[in-house]
Amino acid sequence: LRSSLYFVNASVQEVVFASTTGTSVPCPATGVSPISLRWYLATSEEIYDVPGIRHVHPNGTLQIFHIPPSSFSKLIHDNTYYCTAENPSGRIRSQDVHIKAVLREPYTVRVEDQKAMRGNVAVFKCIIPTSVEAYITVVSWEKDTMSINAEMSRFLITSTGAMYILDVQMEDGLYNYRCMTRHRYTGETRQSNSARLIVSDPANSAPHILDSFERREVMTSHRVELPCKASGHPAPKYRWLKDNRPLEPDTRFRQSVTGLLIERAQSSDTGTYVCEVWNGYGNAEVVGMLLVKESLKVVVSPRKVKGSVGSQVSLSCSVTGSEEYQLSWYRNGELIYPSNSVRMTGQNRENLVMAGMAKSDGGAYQCFARHGKMSAQDFVQVILEDGTPKILASFSEKVYNINEFVSLTCTVKGTPEPRVTWTLDDEPVVRDSRHRISHYTNGEGHAVSHLNISQTQVPDGGVYRCICNNSAGTVSYQARINVRGPASIRPMKNLTAIAGRDMYIHCRVIGYPYYSIKWYKDSNLLPYNHRQRAFENNGTLKLFDVQKDVDEGEYTCNVLVQPQLSTHQSVYVTVKVPPTIHPFEFPRFSIGQRVFIPCVVMSGDQPVFITWQKDGRPIPVSLGVTIDNIDFTSSLRVSNLTLMHNGNYTCIARNQAAAVEHQSQLIVRVPPKFVVQPKDQDGIYGKAVILNCSAEGYPVPTIQWEYSKGAGVPQFKPIALNSGFRIEVLVNGSLFIKHVLEEDSGFYLCRVSNDVGADVSKSMYLNVKIPAMITSYPNTTLATQGEEKKMSCTAHGEKPIMVRWEKEERIINPETSRYVVSVKEMGDEVISTLQIMPTVREDSGFFSCHAINSFGEDRGIIQLTVQEPPDPPEVEIREVKDRTIALRWTMGFDGNSPITGFDIESKNRSASWDTAQKTKDVSPQLNQATIIDLHPSSTYNIRMFAKNLIGKSEASNELTITTDEAAPDGPPQEVQLEALSSQSIRVSWRAPKKHLQNGAIKGYQVGYREYSSGGNYQFSVISIETTGDNAESLVLDNLKKFTQYGVVVQASNSAGTGPSSTEVAATTLEDVPSRPPENVQATATSPEVISLSWLTPPKDALNGNLVGFRVIYWANLPDGELGEIRNVTSSKPSLELDGLEKYTNYSIQVLAFTRAGDGVRSEQIYTRTKEDVPGPPAGVKAAAASNSVVFVSWLPPLKVNGIIRKYTVFCSNPHPTVSSEFEAAPDVFYYRIPNLSRNRQYSIWVVAVTAAGRGNASEIITVKPMAEAPARILTFNRTVTTPWMRDIVLPCKAVGDPSPTIKWLKEINGTPAPVVIDSRRSVHGNGSLVIRTVKAEDSGNYTCVASNSFGSDKIVLNLQVQVPPDQPRLTPTTLLYSEDNSEQWGNFAISPSERSYRLENLKCGTWYKFTLTAQNAVGPGRISEIIEAKTHGKEPQYSKDQELFTTINATRVKLNLNGWNNGGCPITSFTLEYRAVEAPAWTTAQRTSLTKSYILYDLQEATWYELQMKVYNSAGYAEKRVKFATLSYDGSTIAPLVKAPNVSEDNSGGGEGLKMMVTISCVLVGIVVIFIGLLVLRRRRREQRLKRLRDAKSLAEMLMSKNTRPTEPINKQQQTLRMHIDIPRAQLLIEERDTMETVDDRSTVLLTDNDFGETQKQKSSTVTHTVHYQSLSQATGPLVDVSDARPGTNPTARRTAKAGPAARNRYASQWTLNRPHPPVSSHTLSTDWRLPTPRVAGSVDKESDSYSVSPSQDTDRARSSMVSTESASSTYEELARAYEHAKMEEQLRHAKFTITECFISDTSSEQMTAGTNDYTDSLTSSTPSESGICRFTASPPKPQDVSRVMNMAAPKAHRPGGELVHLPPYLRMDFLLNRGMTCSGSSRGTASGERAAMGQACLEPQKSRSLKRPSRMAPPTPTEAPQANRDPVAQWQPGSAATLPHREGSELAQAAKLSTSQESLLDSRGHLKPSSNPYAKSYTLV
Repeated sequence: LRSSLYFVNASVQEVVFASTTGTSVPCPATGVSPISLRWYLATSEEIYDVPGIRHVHPNGTLQIFHIPPSSFSKLIHDNTYYCTAENPSGRIRSQDVHIKAVLREPYTVRVEDQKAMRGNVAVFKCIIPTSVEAYITVVSWEKDTMSINAEMSRFLITSTGAMYILDVQMEDGLYNYRCMTRHRYTGETRQSNSARLIVSDPANSAPHILDSFERREVMTSHRVELPCKASGHPAPKYRWLKDNRPLEPDTRFRQSVTGLLIERAQSSDTGTYVCEVWNGYGNAEVVGMLLVKESLKVVVSPRKVKGSVGSQVSLSCSVTGSEEYQLSWYRNGELIYPSNSVRMTGQNRENLVMAGMAKSDGGAYQCFARHGKMSAQDFVQVILEDGTPKILASFSEKVYNINEFVSLTCTVKGTPEPRVTWTLDDEPVVRDSRHRISHYTNGEGHAVSHLNISQTQVPDGGVYRCICNNSAGTVSYQARINVRGPASIRPMKNLTAIAGRDMYIHCRVIGYPYYSIKWYKDSNLLPYNHRQRAFENNGTLKLFDVQKDVDEGEYTCNVLVQPQLSTHQSVYVTVKVPPTIHPFEFPRFSIGQRVFIPCVVMSGDQPVFITWQKDGRPIPVSLGVTIDNIDFTSSLRVSNLTLMHNGNYTCIARNQAAAVEHQSQLIVRVPPKFVVQPKDQDGIYGKAVILNCSAEGYPVPTIQWEYSKGAGVPQFKPIALNSGFRIEVLVNGSLFIKHVLEEDSGFYLCRVSNDVGADVSKSMYLNVKIPAMITSYPNTTLATQGEEKKMSCTAHGEKPIMVRWEKEERIINPETSRYVVSVKEMGDEVISTLQIMPTVREDSGFFSCHAINSFGEDRGIIQLTVQEPPDPPEVEIREVKDRTIALRWTMGFDGNSPITGFDIESKNRSASWDTAQKTKDVSPQLNQATIIDLHPSSTYNIRMFAKNLIGKSEASNELTITTDEAAPDGPPQEVQLEALSSQSIRVSWRAPKKHLQNGAIKGYQVGYREYSSGGNYQFSVISIETTGDNAESLVLDNLKKFTQYGVVVQASNSAGTGPSSTEVAATTLEDVPSRPPENVQATATSPEVISLSWLTPPKDALNGNLVGFRVIYWANLPDGELGEIRNVTSSKPSLELDGLEKYTNYSIQVLAFTRAGDGVRSEQIYTRTKEDVPGPPAGVKAAAASNSVVFVSWLPPLKVNGIIRKYTVFCSNPHPTVSSEFEAAPDVFYYRIPNLSRNRQYSIWVVAVTAAGRGNASEIITVKPMAEAPARILTFNRTVTTPWMRDIVLPCKAVGDPSPTIKWLKEINGTPAPVVIDSRRSVHGNGSLVIRTVKAEDSGNYTCVASNSFGSDKIVLNLQVQVPPDQPRLTPTTLLYSEDNSEQWGNFAISPSERSYRLENLKCGTWYKFTLTAQNAVGPGRISEIIEAKTHGKEPQYSKDQELFTTINATRVKLNLNGWNNGGCPITSFTLEYRAVEAPAWTTAQRTSLTKSYILYDLQEATWYELQMKVYNSAGYAEKRVKFATLSYDGSTIAPLVKAPNVSEDNSGGGEGLKMMVTISCVLVGIVVIFIGLLVLRRRRREQRLKRLRDAKSLAEMLMSKNTRPTEPINKQQQTLRMHIDIPRAQLLIEERDTMETVDDRSTVLLTDNDFGETQKQKSSTVTHTVHYQSLSQATGPLVDVSDARPGTNPTARRTAKAGPAARNRYASQWTLNRPHPPVSSHTLSTDWRLPTPRVAGSVDKESDSYSVSPSQDTDRARSSMVSTESASSTYEELARAYEHAKMEEQLRHAKFTITECFISDTSSEQMTAGTNDYTDSLTSSTPSESGICRFTASPPKPQDVSRVMNMAAPKAHRPGGELVHLPPYLRMDFLLNRGMTCSGSSRGTASGERAAMGQACLEPQKSRSLKRPSRMAPPTPTEAPQANRDPVAQWQPGSAATLPHREGSELAQAAKLSTSQESLLDSRGHLKPSSNPYAKSYTLV
């Protein structure tokens, strides 16, 4: 809540207003009603009302009326005021408010012409006269008639009103520039003259200051601009200094175009600023002072002041904003001065300390700080409360026992803090060891006093009183405290009473209890009259109005202690009688009379003493007063009264009882007489005058003034006086008229009276003199050029009056031929007239008439405006269009009359102006207009006229213009829609009618919008180019599904777009729902039933009409497998699934489907069916262990139906029938039953128990305990499955008597053999076989044989070791995806029941890579083949039909950016750069979004420029580069960059032959260049194919090394052998064919028998080995070069394929390998990149997974390196490279090579093979296995084999364009870590079996266009002795197999560093790089 006094606008410190308007100033101070508001001058003089000039309204508003200049008074109109607000809480005064009236003065503003160099800066300033500069503001600048605004980037208007033209151009000199100003207070506006800019070409010159400053003042936190601008060439540089030091770095300081800009100015910014300007030709500087002023701020503390009367108050005043100020303190608006009780301390008296505060000292205290014209104040209200003490808490009457502790408390508040004392029976309590008194102040500021009494005794009883007193008063409280003990009375003292007053007598009784207290006087029980009252409860006797005769005597107090016992005490009361004075009064006396006054004491005890006082003091002897005292009387005698005897006289009588007094006033009266008599005098109108009149007398006489208006017979009437009015009486009686008015003239009477004698009076005459005043004149007047004009002024005042005329401070000579002045007197007025004949344009301006007399002078200002018809405008063309012409004009002189409009006339060039089309009265505010409704491509003449009220201008210059072409006027025809899919609609239409096309149709705009509710009703527009046919069509994609769309089509030509066609609607087709059902809930209601419910997807997600719902569910089996995936449909959002497996966890998904198909599935939810009783145990065994013990074992139930809680074993004996139950834990599957009878047959069965109860019993078996029990095995036959590399225990628990022995056998080739016990295999004591780190070869049937002396038993356990190729059934699936050229992979989890997935919100026009991976309980599986796809869209393109340049002139170019087509993907960014052709650096003009057009400004004229644009979208970017030239200043073009040589006409005949020779030479040179290019291209393609051939050969070697088999006879039917092997990124097939096919343009190399490892019967034909990528449907025909394709994608998506049969898979490529060899069948290695290859009849068509290669570690020590089945987006080359590197590094061509294990599957059998190159072992198993795992070991080669030569090449991964594959980070590790090898290899001989050694170089394959069947091909020159002949049909040597390189830990670290390497082992010549340190290692190939 705010104070009862407050300020509403304390910031007002100055009010400036126009004298012609006046002003109203509300009182800044106000308060809560009742409030009194008053205004004062700064001199503390309360202001008065001056009729018609100044008035204070009742609400406190001060109004200053508008006045003529002659009524201006500095006292009123230019003075400092303040206002006060007062209410009962105090009074506050406002800050000083300076009120100033501004008189209207004539002034003009002007602008001077400026000069500037092109490219420099020009500064125009509005020059304002100094006399009015403080009141004038520049509001705008005009260029011709167009206002300059912020959109004109080169034009800047500063805060000081200056106009900057940046980068001056030649065209800037064509305009006129004017400034517009406004008077801040009168509102007058002025328009300056027109100024021009003179533009010159740049010339070297020193800086010249254009804009500067000398002094700036600004308030803190405001923004200030320090101008500093110079011209010069080269462009000057600037540096700023402050106080001769460089500016400190500060974010608030910023150098702007105009100078230094300081944001949020601070006091520390005050100083001298220097702006240094320099260039290479000189320097200059600007020096100015900046003064930052801070507003004064005052804070008084404390903010809340509450005190009490008599307390001390301290206030502190804090001032900020200035270090120099004057400080004043005010109390309730009155200035406070230091005194005895008021102290002011501090350097500036900022601390106020006031002591002994009185009640009147409360109120508002203000602190004022003043500095110059600024002032500030703050105030607090000091509230003084009544500080009289008040007791808040006290004690009560109570009874205590002797020695009991007593504590009495008094809590009191008061200000100042009260002092507390204690009494007992009116005697002070004496502090001693038993009586303690303590005092303290509590948290609320209250005083608390305690009286504590220990070991209380009987005398401690009585009346206790706490007395609280401070300077404000005293208060007490009392209560009786009784102490048990014998009652008695305290001794009483004799008392004295004053007659006539009341008296109390106390009987102080101590002890308790007592029965009664009674008072007696003269043995009479009191009371016995009405003036006596006895208080029996406390023993007090009160006597009212004590009488001496009756009440004086002895009083006895009698206390009844016991019923028969009393005690008493007596006291004597003496009564004293005070004196009584007989009243007296002084009669009326006059000066000089005698006085006698007696003072008689009528009663009272003697002796009586009488004294006299005057005015409270003893009567001075100098007064001559005689006092006579006789017995009980005293008299006062004065013999001669004077004025000194006036006063109050007091008679005082005293005796022993009291002192009394009586007072009376003596007044000596004197009749009045004048001291100063009034006299006639003059007063000047508007000034102050004092009419003197003073008198004396006693009582002080009163003076009254009366007034009689005019000079006639006086008729006096009283003058109404008030301190707030214009007239008031001064203290001495004089009449003060503060502001003399004309009506004040007249007689004034001064009357003096004091009721003593007769009144006296005297009259006088006041003659008011009127100074010369202009009472009537026109402020503004108009004249028409050439006519006569008269202007008059009326003057009033004392005559004689002289009138003088001036024009703009020049006195007009009346003798001038065109000026005539005439004067005419009419009564009291003088009329002066100025006549001008005739008027001319130069007469416009300010005239003033001056009136002068002896008492003053006045003037009137008249603005004369001479009007004439305007000058014609200057017209120019702004823009020409097809049907409109936009004009712009520059207005000339307006004839001093506002332009009322413009007339525009236009006509066809062939017509006359009489038939012209006229547009009249165009708005004068416009400087441009557009002529409409013209015909396209027509020529027109145009002219203009300007009009004002005076007339019409001459015709302007005439323009001739031709209009442009127009946009089509008709819409496209026959618009039809056809829904193609759920998101696409085909739009077809025909062109508009021919006569409405208005030009060649360039394209169409198809607009479409959604009609459905909630859709966007704005059209989306697609622009397409026309095909040239009459029928056009467009497919709209990415539409909303099952949604109605409206479509319109517009045609466009080079001029624009035509009207839209009628909107046609169509609905997209239905689609599957895009969102799953929501809130899917599942509840198991029984062991076989689950209830489902869900919510229907929102309507906008159905994408069609909902047909129903589909529920997909499957069981999650305990072994991690999935049950059968089922689905059911429902038309309602709920369903019950029945027939489910008991106590089984089900995964459930729900989807909605429409006629289009199934929608998105919901998230999987998991629900388990309820438990049920289990099924019977799957098997039970029982065997005797001794003559009394039987062991029972069992298998868990096949149907558990819940959680097994326990097993119950039943043992029954039929003779007698006894059944026993035994319980076993749920995880125990055998039980020992003891204490059975020997040879007695027992029946045994087992029951499983779940929470639902007991299940079905197992089969019943019988057993007999016996002493010689044969060996029996309790373990059951079963299959044990385990992942490889784990430890496994095969149990075999046997019993018997004696204990049996255990032996383990393993079936090898169908024959059981004892298990070898070694470090990996061992048998526990309980018979279990333990195999550690199981391997694939550990799989098989294991037999456990238990035997003893009485029998034997055996079981067979089938161990199945899972290896990675043996993929378990997959469950969850993850889809990985990545952008092309990105290493970041995203992923989506996919339900195992799904077979497709839709990815949305991908980037437009972008290639993406995709792969799948699955996982189960064992872990994640291998990653699938990586495929690629591209979203629709392409890079932006610029239309060839669009012109880039719209307009080009000398300094700017307008670009047409509508030609950019986004390619189907939204434009994301746009970069535009340009530079002069010879300039090195580019200038960035725009780097934002693409707009329709763009203008390049500030170009150099006549200059060639280079322009480049880059437009980006998500698919890529497009670049456009062009060159253009700006025009010359005169609009002409410039010469081209390269000029053709001029050929003289004389040589034209000979030139023809020269031209022919040059043409032929050019053709020949072109042919040669093309031929060379083809050769180079052919060579490069040959090298690429040779490289790919080496890759394929390596791959073939690897594959054949994996297919190590004994030689088998070839099927007579030549049945095709097909080996199906899964390897990363490729499916390969090996086929056997008899024929060789000729293929197109393939490479040929030599291959040997060992290259393929197959021996065949010799045939007479040449064997051809063809390595190719398998086609989808056939293997012949023209192929696409795979080097142009991306792996995993369809290459035709990026490059057009060669022509071939349509049925062929476009993605295929083939190499053919020829070698001389005996006739054997051809082998084809086929690789399918994307799809499984169609198999021949009888083949097993399995789903094939493709994987990538990367190094990893294996736990097996024997496996030092391993190729894992991790995912990657690599190519087949990486796999071949891996094998090749191992082969090269180890030089394994002739090394010891051992195949440890290999899983290979073909179409006929699935076989596991192990062996060495000597075929030392061969094992075959029927274990099903997918292909893909081989393990082999390599050791260093023999020395004689080192130099063997082999054909080998290291492939390098490639992509189109040479870019490398972007692999995920975990796959980008090179398989080669700085390992080089010498090139080695071998070559087989010819058909005759000859062998030839090859040199130390890798063979280059030979190129062959087409392959026939050559008989022989010459081998390369041998460099080594031939080796021994080998049988050409020998078995394939596995030494050609490849291994993988071993990686140590350090090498792995190095691999991380070289992870991006894709290097080959070969050097630049194809040779192997050198290497050393061969080694023997073991590898596993996957």
